[in-house]
Amino acid sequence: MIDEALLISELSFKAVRSSGAGGQHVNKVSSKVELTFSIIDSSALTEVQKERLIAKLQPRLTNNQVLLLQCDESRSQHKNKELVISRFLQTIHNGLKVAKKRRPTRVPKSAIKKRLKGKKVTSEKKASRRKPNLD
Repeated sequence: MIDEALLISELSFKAVRSSGAGGQHVNKVSSKVELTFSIIDSSALTEVQKERLIAKLQPRLTNNQVLLLQCDESRSQHKNKELVISRFLQTIHNGLKVAKKRRPTRVPKSAIKKRLKGKKVTSEKKASRRKPNLD
């Protein structure tokens, strides 16, 4: 696995004024936290992990392969920093997961027989509704 403490030490944070409602408080306090993490420059990740993250997180990365996350949910800068760090770690863990290879399965013979039997029953039921052929 990865060393989370080393990953967190490589993060850089920036406090920015948060947008939205909040009156005078929001106009003078920088409570929004922006996290930046350069995947290429990271020493906590192996080359294979870097390639996997770049492939999986491509839509969320800048042109320089930098992951940007931001949080302005709380009015507290410290709380926003904790939230963005936990979100970052979750994103990294999800990006490093290897999906299981799907093994195609065959339809069991019993299921095929059951389906054909059901079709035959329905067919006989509808055939019994027809007018008899008196030729």
